[in-house]
Amino acid sequence: MAKKSFNEKLNNSKDLPKVEFVGFDDKMAKRFGSGNMLIAAPIEYDEVMKKIPEGKLTTSEEIRAFLAKKHNADFTCQLTAGIFINIAANASQEREDSGSSEITPYWRTLKKGGGLNEKYPGGIDKHRFLLEMEGHEIINKGKRYFVKDYDKALHEIQRP
Repeated sequence: MAKKSFNEKLNNSKDLPKVEFVGFDDKMAKRFGSGNMLIAAPIEYDEVMKKIPEGKLTTSEEIRAFLAKKHNADFTCQLTAGIFINIAANASQEREDSGSSEITPYWRTLKKGGGLNEKYPGGIDKHRFLLEMEGHEIINKGKRYFVKDYDKALHEIQRP
Protein backbone atom coordinates (compact mmCIF):
# COMPACT_ATOMS: atom_id res chain seq x y z
CA MET A 1 0.00 0.00 0.00
CA ALA A 2 1.37 3.41 -0.99
CA LYS A 3 2.32 5.87 1.72
CA LYS A 4 -0.23 8.68 2.14
CA SER A 5 0.81 12.18 1.13
CA PHE A 6 0.72 14.93 3.71
CA ASN A 7 -2.26 16.46 1.88
CA GLU A 8 -4.12 13.16 2.15
CA LYS A 9 -3.35 13.09 5.87
CA LEU A 10 -4.43 16.73 6.22
CA ASN A 11 -7.79 16.11 4.58
CA ASN A 12 -8.54 12.82 6.36
CA SER A 13 -10.41 13.87 9.48
CA LYS A 14 -11.70 10.37 10.30
CA ASP A 15 -13.93 10.83 13.37
CA LEU A 16 -12.38 14.16 14.37
CA PRO A 17 -12.95 16.57 15.95
CA LYS A 18 -13.99 14.89 19.17
CA VAL A 19 -14.03 15.84 22.82
CA GLU A 20 -13.17 13.17 25.38
CA PHE A 21 -13.30 13.40 29.14
CA VAL A 22 -9.99 12.79 30.88
CA GLY A 23 -10.54 11.88 34.54
CA PHE A 24 -8.25 12.68 37.43
CA ASP A 25 -7.15 9.05 37.75
CA ASP A 26 -6.51 8.62 34.03
CA LYS A 27 -2.86 8.17 32.93
CA MET A 28 -3.31 11.06 30.49
CA ALA A 29 -4.33 13.43 33.30
CA LYS A 30 -0.77 13.46 34.64
CA ARG A 31 0.53 14.58 31.25
CA PHE A 32 -2.26 16.78 29.91
CA GLY A 33 -4.54 17.59 32.83
CA SER A 34 -8.09 16.48 33.51
CA GLY A 35 -11.35 17.67 32.01
CA ASN A 36 -12.79 17.77 28.50
CA MET A 37 -9.95 17.33 26.01
CA LEU A 38 -10.36 18.21 22.35
CA ILE A 39 -8.71 16.19 19.63
CA ALA A 40 -9.16 18.53 16.68
CA ALA A 41 -9.00 17.50 13.03
CA PRO A 42 -5.76 18.19 11.13
CA ILE A 43 -7.54 20.51 8.70
CA GLU A 44 -8.64 22.74 11.60
CA TYR A 45 -5.01 23.53 12.44
CA ASP A 46 -4.35 24.34 8.78
CA GLU A 47 -7.36 26.66 8.63
CA VAL A 48 -6.18 28.62 11.68
CA MET A 49 -2.58 28.76 10.44
CA LYS A 50 -3.79 30.28 7.15
CA LYS A 51 -5.31 33.23 9.07
CA ILE A 52 -1.97 34.53 10.38
CA PRO A 53 -1.01 37.59 8.30
CA GLU A 54 2.47 38.46 7.10
CA GLY A 55 4.65 39.88 9.87
CA LYS A 56 2.46 38.37 12.59
CA LEU A 57 2.93 35.17 14.56
CA THR A 58 1.09 32.60 16.61
CA THR A 59 2.12 29.64 18.74
CA SER A 60 0.87 26.10 18.96
CA GLU A 61 -0.46 27.04 22.41
CA GLU A 62 -2.50 29.92 21.00
CA ILE A 63 -4.02 27.68 18.32
CA ARG A 64 -4.80 24.96 20.85
CA ALA A 65 -6.54 27.46 23.16
CA PHE A 66 -8.56 28.87 20.25
CA LEU A 67 -9.70 25.42 19.11
CA ALA A 68 -10.55 24.30 22.66
CA LYS A 69 -12.74 27.38 23.10
CA LYS A 70 -14.36 26.84 19.68
CA HIS A 71 -15.33 23.27 20.67
CA ASN A 72 -16.24 24.09 24.29
CA ALA A 73 -13.42 21.93 25.65
CA ASP A 74 -11.15 22.62 28.61
CA PHE A 75 -7.96 22.00 26.64
CA THR A 76 -6.61 20.47 23.46
CA CYS A 77 -4.42 17.40 23.15
CA GLN A 78 -0.81 18.60 22.93
CA LEU A 79 0.44 15.47 21.23
CA THR A 80 -1.98 15.46 18.31
CA ALA A 81 -1.68 19.26 17.99
CA GLY A 82 2.06 18.96 17.33
CA ILE A 83 1.55 16.15 14.84
CA PHE A 84 -1.25 17.95 13.00
CA ILE A 85 0.61 21.29 12.84
CA ASN A 86 3.53 19.46 11.23
CA ILE A 87 1.17 17.72 8.79
CA ALA A 88 -0.24 21.14 7.81
CA ALA A 89 3.29 22.49 7.25
CA ASN A 90 4.39 19.55 5.14
CA ALA A 91 1.12 19.51 3.17
CA SER A 92 1.70 23.18 2.34
CA GLN A 93 5.21 22.37 1.15
CA GLU A 94 3.83 19.55 -1.02
CA ARG A 95 1.37 21.98 -2.62
CA GLU A 96 4.09 24.57 -3.19
CA ASP A 97 6.40 21.92 -4.70
CA SER A 98 3.64 20.95 -7.14
CA GLY A 99 3.21 24.57 -8.27
CA SER A 100 0.10 25.42 -6.27
CA SER A 101 -0.31 28.93 -4.94
CA GLU A 102 -2.49 27.65 -2.05
CA ILE A 103 0.16 27.95 0.63
CA THR A 104 -0.28 27.81 4.40
CA PRO A 105 2.21 30.21 6.03
CA TYR A 106 3.22 27.53 8.53
CA TRP A 107 6.44 29.36 9.45
CA ARG A 108 4.34 31.93 11.34
CA THR A 109 3.33 29.22 13.83
CA LEU A 110 5.93 28.82 16.55
CA LYS A 111 6.45 26.33 19.31
CA LYS A 112 5.91 27.16 22.98
CA GLY A 113 7.81 30.24 24.08
CA GLY A 114 8.41 31.41 20.51
CA GLY A 115 10.62 28.48 19.52
CA LEU A 116 11.36 27.50 15.95
CA ASN A 117 10.18 24.08 14.77
CA GLU A 118 12.92 21.72 13.61
CA LYS A 119 10.30 19.39 12.09
CA TYR A 120 9.05 21.93 9.56
CA PRO A 121 10.07 21.44 5.91
CA GLY A 122 13.72 22.44 5.55
CA GLY A 123 14.27 22.32 9.31
CA ILE A 124 15.45 25.20 11.47
CA ASP A 125 17.43 26.85 8.65
CA LYS A 126 14.40 27.30 6.40
CA HIS A 127 12.12 28.25 9.28
CA ARG A 128 14.63 30.89 10.34
CA PHE A 129 15.02 32.19 6.77
CA LEU A 130 11.26 32.56 6.23
CA LEU A 131 10.80 34.38 9.54
CA GLU A 132 13.72 36.71 8.89
CA MET A 133 12.26 37.49 5.44
CA GLU A 134 9.21 38.85 7.30
CA GLY A 135 11.35 41.00 9.59
CA HIS A 136 11.63 38.83 12.69
CA GLU A 137 14.90 38.54 14.61
CA ILE A 138 16.00 35.03 15.57
CA ILE A 139 18.05 34.41 18.69
CA ASN A 140 19.91 31.32 19.86
CA LYS A 141 19.50 29.90 23.37
CA GLY A 142 21.65 26.84 23.80
CA LYS A 143 20.73 24.38 21.06
CA ARG A 144 17.37 26.02 20.31
CA TYR A 145 16.26 29.05 18.31
CA PHE A 146 13.55 31.55 19.18
CA VAL A 147 11.92 34.64 17.70
CA LYS A 148 13.07 37.62 19.75
CA ASP A 149 10.11 39.39 21.37
CA TYR A 150 7.71 37.04 19.55
CA ASP A 151 4.91 38.02 21.93
CA LYS A 152 4.89 41.54 20.45
CA ALA A 153 3.99 40.07 17.04
CA LEU A 154 1.26 37.66 18.22
CA HIS A 155 -1.88 37.75 16.13
CA GLU A 156 -5.20 37.38 17.93
CA ILE A 157 -7.05 34.53 16.23
CA GLN A 158 -10.62 35.54 15.52
CA ARG A 159 -13.56 33.21 15.13
CA PRO A 160 -15.26 33.50 11.73
